[in-house]
Amino acid sequence: MKARYWCSAAALATFVLATPTLAKGPTDADLMADAASTGDVLTYGMGPRAQRFSPLTAINAGNVSRLVPAFSASLGGEKQRGQEAQPIVYDGTIYVTGSYSRLFAFDARTGEEKWQYDARLPDGIMPCCDVVNRGAAIYGDKIIFATLDARLVALNRETGKVIWNKEIGDYKAGYSATAAPLIVKGMVITGNSGGEFGIVGSVQARDVNTGELIWNRPMIEGHMGTFKGQDNGITGKTNASWPGDLWKTGGGATWLGGTYDPETNLLYFGTGNPAPWNSHLRKGDNLYTSSTVAINPDTGKIVWHYQTTPHDGWDFDGVNEFIPFDATINGKPMKLGAKADRNGYFFVLDRTNGKFIGAHKFVMQTTWADGFNAKTGRPNYIEANRPGMPSADGKGSQVFASPSFLGGKNWMPMAYSNDTGLFYIPSNDWGMDIWNEPIAYKKGAAYLGAGFTIKPIAEDHIGALRAMDPKTGKIVWEYKNKAPLWGGVLTTAGNLVFTGTPEGYLKAFDAKTGQELWKFQTGSGVVGSPVTWEQDGEQYIAVMSGWGGAVPLWGGEVAKTFKDINQGGALWVFKLPR
Repeated sequence: MKARYWCSAAALATFVLATPTLAKGPTDADLMADAASTGDVLTYGMGPRAQRFSPLTAINAGNVSRLVPAFSASLGGEKQRGQEAQPIVYDGTIYVTGSYSRLFAFDARTGEEKWQYDARLPDGIMPCCDVVNRGAAIYGDKIIFATLDARLVALNRETGKVIWNKEIGDYKAGYSATAAPLIVKGMVITGNSGGEFGIVGSVQARDVNTGELIWNRPMIEGHMGTFKGQDNGITGKTNASWPGDLWKTGGGATWLGGTYDPETNLLYFGTGNPAPWNSHLRKGDNLYTSSTVAINPDTGKIVWHYQTTPHDGWDFDGVNEFIPFDATINGKPMKLGAKADRNGYFFVLDRTNGKFIGAHKFVMQTTWADGFNAKTGRPNYIEANRPGMPSADGKGSQVFASPSFLGGKNWMPMAYSNDTGLFYIPSNDWGMDIWNEPIAYKKGAAYLGAGFTIKPIAEDHIGALRAMDPKTGKIVWEYKNKAPLWGGVLTTAGNLVFTGTPEGYLKAFDAKTGQELWKFQTGSGVVGSPVTWEQDGEQYIAVMSGWGGAVPLWGGEVAKTFKDINQGGALWVFKLPR
């Protein structure tokens, strides 16, 4: 019998609901071993490094054409908008988050709903880019997720009852949260959203059992970090790369979440755009926005950073996932990390120290820069393609920039195959007219200072799934899609790559050649991240279906082209017929 719960944030801040004692659930060791375990999916990214690679081979390139639905489970109600979640699978239960800060538990064998939790959101929430949620984290007896009013909620994984509920930011100032939390060493680690409202991006670590704050590390220079309630050093150096007081409302939201590498004991978080978008107001690099930042989880201090777009003027958030991997380059074994950035370049860094190894264009065009300097690791800017400074009473000069601010790759996670040595990148080819406008900060108001119109740049596609060799920067194959790609990618040892399309299909491709091998129509756009696991001797594939996200809200001429895609909310699970 299913149960349904909702509770107000204010009430939950003052008391804790009693929960029954349960059998022990996933441990720290289980989470760290998730990439190798096949009977469950315990972490966002299918392992702390988030490579999204499974060693399972029962479903493979030779038989995937026979894949059929095992069941579909509806999220129900009227809140069907932008189902971007990745499922978590444990002990016969599939946990998925839904739009408007909901969490569901479904029976992994039948699809029957066990329980549902609906966060009671206040009227004044300010989500920038739709009411999405990308997934939950599991630990012990808890399932934990973030909400649109910038809270972190831990539920009993068997009953759905609240264990703890904590505020991570002031939603009235524009803070929100959409990322799946990361759990490392008994700490639940998460970022925040709200860069378009002049918030300050940060990474927080909390005790997974109590929700109490352990450390907080701001991502904008000049802000003080904390550790167990005490000052823990200022991030960077005040006014080193920010003029005046703009650092106080500098953006840099860590809205996608992070990855963790046990070998280096480093957390890797991407940071968002500086605020406001009008770059002429904030001379300098504006650290640590549009960057990858490595943090020591034991101290909450930054170990290294690499800025993918210094002095960003196009909203090229650098939040994209940084995926650790090992490779031999020029005969030298190296511990590396890769990131396909909003700005259209695929970066390879030494993950131990952030040293620049290379940057390779993975989209059709990058009009804002012409490559990266191999010695400095900085972009070769095309200054004529930076939008102009506005006058006191009017907009500045307009430029055409590509990629658009929605990025060569946006939030949707790529995958790395240990078999092929390739990264599979869900990318988009589009551009935008962009111009700057006068702006001043006001708490809780949009803080852009720019206008834009997104436009297609190719006749036959916008989306393109691309297989890239990180050693050479060469694109090995690509699959073009008429609509933008907005969902995550899964790859397996069965020589397969899975991803979804806004047209409603979940598709499977040959990992070596890119040949399309199978597709299934789910009834709504697929913008979730697929996963796979083994259960009762069979391999399963699961994905969320439900169109939404930033494209229909911000996509300009592109959004008009695909305005008739139906919204929805369903979990689809597939397997081979017996």
